[in-house]
Amino acid sequence: MDSAPDSFPTPFPFVLVLLRRMADHQPGLVEDALRELGFGRSVMREANRRWQAMRHASRRRSAVARYRAVLGPPESTATRRIGDLTCEALSWSVPLWPDLRFEVLTAPNGAVWNEWLVRAPGAPGATLRTAADLVPWSCTVDEVARAFAPARPMEGSAPTRWRLAFDAWDGEHGANGANGELRHYVAEFTWGLLQRVENVRPASPTA
Repeated sequence: MDSAPDSFPTPFPFVLVLLRRMADHQPGLVEDALRELGFGRSVMREANRRWQAMRHASRRRSAVARYRAVLGPPESTATRRIGDLTCEALSWSVPLWPDLRFEVLTAPNGAVWNEWLVRAPGAPGATLRTAADLVPWSCTVDEVARAFAPARPMEGSAPTRWRLAFDAWDGEHGANGANGELRHYVAEFTWGLLQRVENVRPASPTA
């Protein structure tokens, strides 16, 4: 059921912003999630509108400050090295996905480098052996990249989206490829969570 304007939650659940972008690829899953949360599509759209307004209203407020305003204090913070660079990783729990965390990576000057869903520390990830295991909302960018290495990052189709190209055995046979076929796939992610996988072509014989 949609909330009336005067009862719109403040701060709004940030998960509604995540769902708004995911609805482009998985409207059925999003509808189920909204029912579970007790919100309607209009509330989801309003949450996204308010988030976009926050992003553009004042350049003086940092991106991390916006996340803190909506999500509250981070559940955890950690210093992380990526190559020669040092960044701070902040993470929050979100409804719907208890085994995931929303992670924001920031540079020393406060600029946001990355913002996406990752597996929570200690939580078991999806078992990924063949293309059949790539179920929407079951795995994250880094999990797919590790399972089907070497995966090649590709430009996303829109902001907050990522794509990976990789080779994997089809789902009818074991990962050893007995009587199976190695094929080339492109997986698309929104906010770091798998949305869809496209079977592009048989993989090169040299792959």
